[in-house]
Amino acid sequence: QLQLVESGGGLVQPGGSLRLSCAASGFSLNSYTIGWFRQAPGKEREGVSCFNTNGGSVIYADSVKGRFTMSRDNAKNTVYLQINSLKPEDTGVYFCAANLFGCSRSRDAYTSWGQGTQVTVSS
Repeated sequence: QLQLVESGGGLVQPGGSLRLSCAASGFSLNSYTIGWFRQAPGKEREGVSCFNTNGGSVIYADSVKGRFTMSRDNAKNTVYLQINSLKPEDTGVYFCAANLFGCSRSRDAYTSWGQGTQVTVSS
């Protein structure tokens, strides 16, 4: 089975940091494009970042650029999202997703999804 499992979320103060993990099983992530999405209360799910296997680069949403860093460890079959300088607006459920075609802002482009991990930045 193709599965993605997120972890690393939690409660953090404004200005704090977390490292989110996305562990893949059933497939090797080095063959896939991996994207991170988040969904804040009352908002639609939005793209946060994406590692494009074809281009070998990471794309970030303007709202997180300079604060979030995405990386991957093929040996561990895991991708990470380091989230720094956190703001209350960063609160939400963070999801990782995979496809074989390349980065996209649309959730419809991704065929595999994790269950999400909650990030709460206190006011």
